[in-house]
Amino acid sequence: MLSQNYILEQDEIASLGASLRGIEQKILKQSRQEGIARVWFQGEEPYFDVFFELKDDEILWFQFTLRGKTVSWDHQKSKLQTGTTNELNYDDVCFYAASKTIEHDIETNWDFINLAKLILQTRMEEAIFVKALELFN
Repeated sequence: MLSQNYILEQDEIASLGASLRGIEQKILKQSRQEGIARVWFQGEEPYFDVFFELKDDEILWFQFTLRGKTVSWDHQKSKLQTGTTNELNYDDVCFYAASKTIEHDIETNWDFINLAKLILQTRMEEAIFVKALELFN
């Protein structure tokens, strides 16, 4: 579990970023809207993934989840929002991937946002991560 201040060593940040792998597109439920694509990257660590919803290569929605915490962005709100997932709760429902819920934070968790940004910066060679980092400005 992440500590209160979300400080990780540089090698752990690099390891987390390097572990992200694209998930086969056939697994993802595609949007019913024309031209909307979904992209999912999953890390080797449980409960670590990054989702994108794109239209014409522009991000419509983004979500970064790590160890029960999340930061997301939606083009309609145009701001980052943090929260907590139920993934670290151990009841019967949480064992199903589609059952993840998010409770948004009342106050934005800037420490977690900065950690997410550091992890994404390890993937600067990929255009989708560069676009995601633009959302953090």
